[in-house]
Amino acid sequence: MKKLNIVIPDAKTISCGDVSFDCFKEFGEVTEYQLSGERFLAERIKNADIILCNKTPMNEKTIGEAKNLQYIGLFATGYNNIDTEYTKKRGITVCNAAGYSTDAVAQHTFAFILAQCSKVAEYNEFVQADGWKKSDIFSPFVFPTNEIAGKTLGIVGLGTIGKAVAQIALAFRMNVIYYSRTEKNMPGVRRVSLDELVSESDFVTVHCPLNADSELMFNESLFAKFKKGSYFINTSRGGTVDEKALANAVKSGIISGAAVDVVTTEPMAEDCPLCGVENITITPHVAWAATETRERCVQVAYNNLKMYLQGNPINKVV
Repeated sequence: MKKLNIVIPDAKTISCGDVSFDCFKEFGEVTEYQLSGERFLAERIKNADIILCNKTPMNEKTIGEAKNLQYIGLFATGYNNIDTEYTKKRGITVCNAAGYSTDAVAQHTFAFILAQCSKVAEYNEFVQADGWKKSDIFSPFVFPTNEIAGKTLGIVGLGTIGKAVAQIALAFRMNVIYYSRTEKNMPGVRRVSLDELVSESDFVTVHCPLNADSELMFNESLFAKFKKGSYFINTSRGGTVDEKALANAVKSGIISGAAVDVVTTEPMAEDCPLCGVENITITPHVAWAATETRERCVQVAYNNLKMYLQGNPINKVV
């Protein structure tokens, strides 16, 4: 059997040296590049039989000269970096890594919620600055904190990740409502309209895909309907949010704050409206990036490739 030429053009987006790609050597010669800009990409992959990538663009311009290319395996669930019409025309199979990040993203969502309610970081800074040493009482109430039990969590998109978030919320004894285009079968949660969700929720968390229906869903008009003092969380895709509208909603006090792991342009643009706004917490698209999660992602990509080579592709998007 011919040893396949396997190229990973953006290894740095899945591993900083802590996650190994050695499993793919079972199938052929593996060549890793940390990153591949447009200048080098076409040359690096032109002899590839298999490409394994995360966000690298795969279109006629980049893979047009890769005449032996038969398979693209993604280290990601989303596949908007793939020109699916072109790969379909070429007969190139594309498989994504579905479901690998559910627990990590749900965990990150609640890290945001707990950080907002318990003020652990703020209190640590207070103590490290000798604030407790100088206090005249044993328990200085410097920052207001809140219980999350009894609060209402509104989940936009009750897919796999949304359901995992709901399960955690129910364990914290929160009230859980959700908005989805279709009814979901999950005990303990209630389906409502989007307007109802934002007007009733103490916390609104987004877990829907980015598509024509969800693009800029969270805009000035919708933020105006949010419950006064509520908190907004986005770990889905930056394009679901009008960032100027979100910044204004926080600045004006319509909502108490926000936490986002994703923005419209990544890496963040110099003029991102959310940067530097008080009461907006931003993490750099790392909700999915726990070590165990990235190891699981590689394992999913390995299984996808193995099944494809056996003639039974799974997680096929094209």
